[in-house]
Amino acid sequence: MTRFDFDWVDAFSDQPFGGNGCAVVHGGALLSDQVCLNYVRETSLVECTFTGPSKMADVRVRYFLASREIPFAGHPTIATVAAMRDRGMFTGDRIVLDTGAGLVEVSISGDQIEMIQIAPVFGATPDPALIAAAVSLPRDAILGTPQVVSTGLPFCITVLRNHEALRAARLDVAALDTLSRALDAPGVDMSEPFLVTLQGATEAGDTFSRLLMAPPSPPEDPFTGSATGAMAAYLWHHGLMHKDSFIAEQGHGLGRPGQARVTRIGTGDAITGVKVSGAGFVLMRGTVELPV
Repeated sequence: MTRFDFDWVDAFSDQPFGGNGCAVVHGGALLSDQVCLNYVRETSLVECTFTGPSKMADVRVRYFLASREIPFAGHPTIATVAAMRDRGMFTGDRIVLDTGAGLVEVSISGDQIEMIQIAPVFGATPDPALIAAAVSLPRDAILGTPQVVSTGLPFCITVLRNHEALRAARLDVAALDTLSRALDAPGVDMSEPFLVTLQGATEAGDTFSRLLMAPPSPPEDPFTGSATGAMAAYLWHHGLMHKDSFIAEQGHGLGRPGQARVTRIGTGDAITGVKVSGAGFVLMRGTVELPV
Protein backbone atom coordinates (compact mmCIF):
# COMPACT_ATOMS: atom_id res chain seq x y z
CA MET A 1 0.00 0.00 0.00
CA THR A 2 1.09 3.56 -0.68
CA ARG A 3 -0.07 6.64 1.19
CA PHE A 4 -1.41 9.55 -0.87
CA ASP A 5 -2.49 13.02 0.22
CA PHE A 6 -6.00 14.00 -0.83
CA ASP A 7 -8.26 17.06 -0.64
CA TRP A 8 -12.07 17.09 -0.76
CA VAL A 9 -13.17 20.28 -2.51
CA ASP A 10 -16.63 21.74 -3.09
CA ALA A 11 -16.31 23.25 -6.57
CA PHE A 12 -18.34 26.15 -7.95
CA SER A 13 -19.01 27.27 -4.39
CA ASP A 14 -17.26 29.51 -1.87
CA GLN A 15 -19.12 27.84 1.00
CA PRO A 16 -19.01 24.33 2.50
CA PHE A 17 -21.61 21.85 1.20
CA GLY A 18 -22.35 23.89 -1.93
CA GLY A 19 -21.61 23.19 -5.57
CA ASN A 20 -20.16 19.80 -6.42
CA GLY A 21 -17.70 17.81 -4.33
CA CYS A 22 -14.56 16.23 -5.77
CA ALA A 23 -11.73 14.35 -4.06
CA VAL A 24 -8.30 15.16 -5.49
CA VAL A 25 -5.69 12.43 -4.96
CA HIS A 26 -2.28 14.07 -5.29
CA GLY A 27 0.22 11.87 -7.13
CA GLY A 28 -2.45 9.27 -7.86
CA ALA A 29 -2.24 9.35 -11.67
CA LEU A 30 -0.04 6.25 -11.55
CA LEU A 31 -2.82 4.17 -9.97
CA SER A 32 -4.60 1.49 -12.00
CA ASP A 33 -7.99 2.20 -13.52
CA GLN A 34 -9.65 -0.26 -11.16
CA VAL A 35 -8.20 1.35 -8.05
CA CYS A 36 -9.34 4.77 -9.26
CA LEU A 37 -12.85 3.45 -9.97
CA ASN A 38 -13.02 1.81 -6.56
CA TYR A 39 -11.92 5.03 -4.90
CA VAL A 40 -14.68 7.04 -6.62
CA ARG A 41 -17.26 4.48 -5.52
CA GLU A 42 -15.89 4.58 -1.97
CA THR A 43 -16.39 8.35 -1.80
CA SER A 44 -19.91 8.23 -3.35
CA LEU A 45 -18.92 11.34 -5.30
CA VAL A 46 -19.69 11.77 -8.98
CA GLU A 47 -16.04 12.27 -9.96
CA CYS A 48 -12.54 12.29 -8.51
CA THR A 49 -9.19 13.35 -9.96
CA PHE A 50 -5.73 11.83 -9.75
CA THR A 51 -2.71 14.00 -10.48
CA GLY A 52 0.86 13.32 -11.57
CA PRO A 53 3.84 14.74 -13.46
CA SER A 54 3.55 15.86 -17.08
CA LYS A 55 6.17 16.56 -19.74
CA MET A 56 3.79 18.91 -21.60
CA ALA A 57 2.16 20.92 -18.81
CA ASP A 58 2.42 21.80 -15.12
CA VAL A 59 0.51 18.73 -13.99
CA ARG A 60 -1.25 15.69 -15.43
CA VAL A 61 -4.87 15.19 -14.35
CA ARG A 62 -6.90 11.99 -14.77
CA TYR A 63 -10.68 12.20 -14.32
CA PHE A 64 -12.80 9.26 -13.16
CA LEU A 65 -16.51 8.60 -12.76
CA ALA A 66 -17.64 5.57 -10.78
CA SER A 67 -17.97 3.69 -14.08
CA ARG A 68 -15.05 4.82 -16.27
CA GLU A 69 -12.27 7.30 -16.94
CA ILE A 70 -13.31 10.38 -18.91
CA PRO A 71 -11.05 12.83 -20.77
CA PHE A 72 -12.11 16.00 -18.99
CA ALA A 73 -14.57 17.38 -16.45
CA GLY A 74 -15.31 20.88 -15.28
CA HIS A 75 -15.94 20.84 -11.55
CA PRO A 76 -13.01 18.46 -10.91
CA THR A 77 -10.75 20.91 -12.77
CA ILE A 78 -11.83 23.72 -10.44
CA ALA A 79 -11.38 21.37 -7.46
CA THR A 80 -7.92 20.20 -8.56
CA VAL A 81 -6.57 23.72 -8.98
CA ALA A 82 -8.18 24.88 -5.70
CA ALA A 83 -6.57 21.94 -3.86
CA MET A 84 -3.14 22.50 -5.38
CA ARG A 85 -3.25 26.22 -4.66
CA ASP A 86 -4.37 25.61 -1.07
CA ARG A 87 -1.37 23.30 -0.55
CA GLY A 88 1.03 25.78 -2.15
CA MET A 89 1.87 23.34 -4.93
CA PHE A 90 2.18 26.15 -7.47
CA THR A 91 2.64 29.90 -7.41
CA GLY A 92 1.37 32.60 -9.68
CA ASP A 93 -1.98 33.11 -11.33
CA ARG A 94 -1.80 30.51 -14.11
CA ILE A 95 -1.44 26.74 -14.42
CA VAL A 96 -1.73 24.37 -17.40
CA LEU A 97 -3.28 20.92 -16.98
CA ASP A 98 -2.49 17.91 -19.15
CA THR A 99 -5.85 16.15 -19.63
CA GLY A 100 -7.33 13.50 -21.89
CA ALA A 101 -8.97 16.32 -23.84
CA GLY A 102 -5.67 18.14 -24.35
CA LEU A 103 -3.98 21.00 -22.53
CA VAL A 104 -6.33 23.07 -20.37
CA GLU A 105 -5.21 26.54 -19.33
CA VAL A 106 -6.46 27.73 -15.94
CA SER A 107 -6.07 31.20 -14.45
CA ILE A 108 -6.74 32.43 -10.91
CA SER A 109 -8.05 35.82 -9.83
CA GLY A 110 -8.97 36.16 -6.16
CA ASP A 111 -11.21 33.22 -5.31
CA GLN A 112 -12.20 32.67 -8.93
CA ILE A 113 -10.61 29.82 -10.88
CA GLU A 114 -11.15 30.13 -14.62
CA MET A 115 -10.60 27.34 -17.13
CA ILE A 116 -10.55 27.77 -20.89
CA GLN A 117 -12.49 24.98 -22.56
CA ILE A 118 -11.77 24.17 -26.20
CA ALA A 119 -13.73 25.43 -29.19
CA PRO A 120 -17.10 23.70 -29.32
CA VAL A 121 -17.77 20.76 -31.60
CA PHE A 122 -21.43 20.56 -32.64
CA GLY A 123 -22.67 17.04 -33.27
CA ALA A 124 -25.81 14.96 -33.60
CA THR A 125 -29.35 16.34 -33.23
CA PRO A 126 -31.36 13.42 -31.80
CA ASP A 127 -35.12 13.13 -31.96
CA PRO A 128 -36.53 15.33 -29.14
CA ALA A 129 -39.12 12.61 -28.42
CA LEU A 130 -36.31 10.23 -27.41
CA ILE A 131 -34.90 12.81 -25.02
CA ALA A 132 -38.33 13.61 -23.58
CA ALA A 133 -38.86 9.90 -22.87
CA ALA A 134 -35.42 9.60 -21.25
CA VAL A 135 -36.25 12.34 -18.74
CA SER A 136 -39.95 11.45 -18.33
CA LEU A 137 -41.31 14.68 -19.82
CA PRO A 138 -43.85 15.43 -22.56
CA ARG A 139 -42.40 16.35 -25.95
CA ASP A 140 -43.67 19.93 -25.73
CA ALA A 141 -41.56 20.56 -22.62
CA ILE A 142 -38.51 20.77 -24.92
CA LEU A 143 -37.76 23.96 -26.84
CA GLY A 144 -35.96 23.85 -30.17
CA THR A 145 -33.72 21.01 -31.27
CA PRO A 146 -31.41 19.32 -28.74
CA GLN A 147 -27.86 18.81 -29.91
CA VAL A 148 -24.71 17.03 -28.81
CA VAL A 149 -22.04 19.65 -28.08
CA SER A 150 -18.55 19.21 -26.71
CA THR A 151 -16.07 21.70 -25.29
CA GLY A 152 -13.98 18.80 -24.01
CA LEU A 153 -16.70 16.27 -23.13
CA PRO A 154 -19.87 15.73 -25.21
CA PHE A 155 -23.33 16.36 -23.76
CA CYS A 156 -26.74 16.43 -25.37
CA ILE A 157 -27.87 19.99 -24.59
CA THR A 158 -31.63 20.21 -24.12
CA VAL A 159 -33.48 23.48 -23.45
CA LEU A 160 -36.67 23.10 -21.40
CA ARG A 161 -39.67 25.40 -21.43
CA ASN A 162 -39.64 26.41 -17.75
CA HIS A 163 -38.59 25.60 -14.20
CA GLU A 164 -41.64 23.40 -13.71
CA ALA A 165 -40.45 21.05 -16.45
CA LEU A 166 -36.92 21.11 -15.05
CA ARG A 167 -38.15 20.13 -11.58
CA ALA A 168 -40.40 17.41 -13.00
CA ALA A 169 -37.65 15.65 -14.97
CA ARG A 170 -36.91 12.07 -13.84
CA LEU A 171 -34.47 9.72 -15.51
CA ASP A 172 -35.94 6.65 -17.20
CA VAL A 173 -33.01 4.26 -17.55
CA ALA A 174 -34.68 2.05 -20.16
CA ALA A 175 -35.55 5.06 -22.32
CA LEU A 176 -32.03 6.41 -21.76
CA ASP A 177 -30.65 3.17 -23.21
CA THR A 178 -32.73 3.80 -26.35
CA LEU A 179 -31.38 7.33 -26.57
CA SER A 180 -27.83 6.06 -26.04
CA ARG A 181 -28.17 3.72 -29.00
CA ALA A 182 -29.45 6.60 -31.14
CA LEU A 183 -26.41 8.65 -30.09
CA ASP A 184 -24.00 5.84 -30.96
CA ALA A 185 -21.25 7.87 -32.60
CA PRO A 186 -17.51 8.39 -32.04
CA GLY A 187 -16.84 10.59 -29.04
CA VAL A 188 -20.37 10.54 -27.60
CA ASP A 189 -19.63 9.57 -24.01
CA MET A 190 -22.29 11.15 -21.79
CA SER A 191 -25.72 10.19 -23.11
CA GLU A 192 -27.62 11.72 -20.17
CA PRO A 193 -29.20 14.96 -21.48
CA PHE A 194 -28.02 18.21 -19.90
CA LEU A 195 -31.25 20.07 -19.15
CA VAL A 196 -31.29 23.86 -19.05
CA THR A 197 -33.81 26.66 -18.65
CA LEU A 198 -33.29 30.26 -19.71
CA GLN A 199 -34.01 31.60 -16.23
CA GLY A 200 -31.71 31.42 -13.22
CA ALA A 201 -32.48 29.64 -9.98
CA THR A 202 -31.89 33.00 -8.28
CA GLU A 203 -32.06 36.60 -9.41
CA ALA A 204 -28.29 36.51 -10.02
CA GLY A 205 -28.52 33.67 -12.55
CA ASP A 206 -29.24 33.63 -16.27
CA THR A 207 -29.65 29.86 -16.66
CA PHE A 208 -30.59 26.98 -14.36
CA SER A 209 -29.63 23.39 -15.20
CA ARG A 210 -29.81 19.78 -14.10
CA LEU A 211 -27.94 16.62 -15.07
CA LEU A 212 -29.67 13.36 -14.11
CA MET A 213 -27.25 10.43 -14.04
CA ALA A 214 -27.54 6.68 -14.51
CA PRO A 215 -26.08 4.10 -12.07
CA PRO A 216 -23.46 3.52 -10.75
CA SER A 217 -23.13 7.32 -10.52
CA PRO A 218 -25.26 9.21 -7.98
CA PRO A 219 -28.73 10.07 -9.32
CA GLU A 220 -27.93 13.71 -10.05
CA ASP A 221 -24.82 15.83 -10.56
CA PRO A 222 -24.85 18.94 -8.34
CA PHE A 223 -22.81 21.05 -10.80
CA THR A 224 -21.39 20.10 -14.18
CA GLY A 225 -18.68 22.46 -15.38
CA SER A 226 -17.89 20.65 -18.63
CA ALA A 227 -21.57 20.57 -19.62
CA THR A 228 -21.96 24.22 -18.64
CA GLY A 229 -19.35 25.18 -21.24
CA ALA A 230 -21.06 23.04 -23.88
CA MET A 231 -24.46 24.47 -22.90
CA ALA A 232 -23.19 28.03 -23.24
CA ALA A 233 -21.78 27.29 -26.69
CA TYR A 234 -25.14 25.83 -27.74
CA LEU A 235 -27.05 28.89 -26.53
CA TRP A 236 -24.70 31.32 -28.30
CA HIS A 237 -24.61 29.23 -31.49
CA HIS A 238 -28.41 29.07 -31.69
CA GLY A 239 -29.00 32.72 -30.75
CA LEU A 240 -30.63 31.93 -27.41
CA MET A 241 -28.14 33.88 -25.26
CA HIS A 242 -27.32 37.47 -26.19
CA LYS A 243 -24.84 38.16 -23.39
CA ASP A 244 -21.16 37.49 -24.08
CA SER A 245 -20.79 36.51 -20.41
CA PHE A 246 -23.47 35.14 -18.11
CA ILE A 247 -24.13 33.36 -14.81
CA ALA A 248 -25.03 29.66 -14.92
CA GLU A 249 -26.64 28.04 -11.86
CA GLN A 250 -27.13 24.40 -10.90
CA GLY A 251 -27.66 22.26 -7.79
CA HIS A 252 -30.19 24.40 -5.96
CA GLY A 253 -32.83 21.66 -5.95
CA LEU A 254 -30.32 19.37 -4.19
CA GLY A 255 -29.54 21.93 -1.51
CA ARG A 256 -26.06 22.37 -3.06
CA PRO A 257 -26.30 25.69 -4.89
CA GLY A 258 -23.51 26.28 -7.40
CA GLN A 259 -22.66 29.14 -9.70
CA ALA A 260 -20.29 29.69 -12.61
CA ARG A 261 -19.53 32.62 -14.86
CA VAL A 262 -19.36 31.59 -18.52
CA THR A 263 -17.65 33.84 -21.09
CA ARG A 264 -17.42 33.41 -24.84
CA ILE A 265 -14.17 33.68 -26.76
CA GLY A 266 -14.88 34.75 -30.31
CA THR A 267 -18.26 35.48 -31.87
CA GLY A 268 -21.50 33.55 -31.73
CA ASP A 269 -20.83 32.26 -35.24
CA ALA A 270 -17.17 31.48 -34.59
CA ILE A 271 -16.64 30.45 -30.97
CA THR A 272 -12.96 29.68 -30.41
CA GLY A 273 -13.24 28.74 -26.74
CA VAL A 274 -15.36 29.03 -23.62
CA LYS A 275 -14.20 30.38 -20.27
CA VAL A 276 -15.86 28.83 -17.22
CA SER A 277 -14.98 30.20 -13.79
CA GLY A 278 -15.99 29.49 -10.21
CA ALA A 279 -14.75 29.21 -6.66
CA GLY A 280 -13.49 26.10 -4.87
CA PHE A 281 -13.89 25.51 -1.13
CA VAL A 282 -11.47 22.99 0.41
CA LEU A 283 -13.74 21.12 2.82
CA MET A 284 -11.36 18.50 4.21
CA ARG A 285 -7.94 16.99 3.64
CA GLY A 286 -6.13 13.87 4.70
CA THR A 287 -4.35 10.73 3.49
CA VAL A 288 -5.53 7.53 1.89
CA GLU A 289 -3.81 4.12 1.59
CA LEU A 290 -4.15 2.67 -1.91
CA PRO A 291 -2.55 -0.30 -3.73
CA VAL A 292 -0.09 0.67 -6.46
